[in-house]
Amino acid sequence: MEAVKRAKNIKISVIMGVYNPTQKQQLFAAVRSIIGQTFPWWEMIIYDDGSSPDYAETIREAAALDDRIVYMRENRNRGLAYALNQCIMKSRGKYIARMDADDISKPDRLEKLYDFLENHIEYAWVGSNSELFNDQGVWGTDRRAKIPQNKDFLPYSPYIHPAVAFRKSILIENQGYKVSETTRRCEDYELFMRLQSRGYHGYNIQEPLLQYREDCSAYRKRRYKFYIQEMKVRYNGFKKLGILRPGTMIYVVKPLFVGLVSPSVMQHIKKKIKRGG
Repeated sequence: MEAVKRAKNIKISVIMGVYNPTQKQQLFAAVRSIIGQTFPWWEMIIYDDGSSPDYAETIREAAALDDRIVYMRENRNRGLAYALNQCIMKSRGKYIARMDADDISKPDRLEKLYDFLENHIEYAWVGSNSELFNDQGVWGTDRRAKIPQNKDFLPYSPYIHPAVAFRKSILIENQGYKVSETTRRCEDYELFMRLQSRGYHGYNIQEPLLQYREDCSAYRKRRYKFYIQEMKVRYNGFKKLGILRPGTMIYVVKPLFVGLVSPSVMQHIKKKIKRGG
């Protein structure tokens, strides 16, 4: 009876796209951090984006941890943007909260995101700061602008994607995530700039509601073509936001230089900047 009552009162749909999760315990920890939320009126949609059989079984096991979790599967890998759009179409909540397969949500994360969106109708989405952690524990804090302006998109996205919750209606009205080869690996950056250019705005709660996994392996995920694609996303996004000019071209080509830096050096730079906030 309680399960039926919860299903009728879903307020937030937590969406997660997963592909070949190599660290089973990280996935399980991420899912359990949602199960343990103080806010009870949620569902979680886990989308297997064409994982190989062994990894697919791990994802099915994670989805079986709670009856509020919906499991979906694609037979071939289509990318995160496609996966998240499928989750949005399947969702029943008023709000869409993101979650990645290797991060940890603080117990009151959904409660605070829900309360904010309920009480601040002027914002289309809300995110938060995050704690940066690896297998050794928390090593830093990632703070983002409270109310990002157009210029805040220049260095990087002013929102931490897996920390954000959107109004579902806004995503539907604006066709969700863009599915294309150019936006692959930076679909969130493209979405935030597109929405901002259309007059929507977001907010970042100034406390860490998410633990964001950040270690050396994070910098090994991209091939150089993805840095080229990010450059194109930046160019188009900055143009829509009206911040593309000779003085900002350095931010357009920034990914090309980042892609040449070794993972260990990138991790060292990030820690120097973020350690201790």
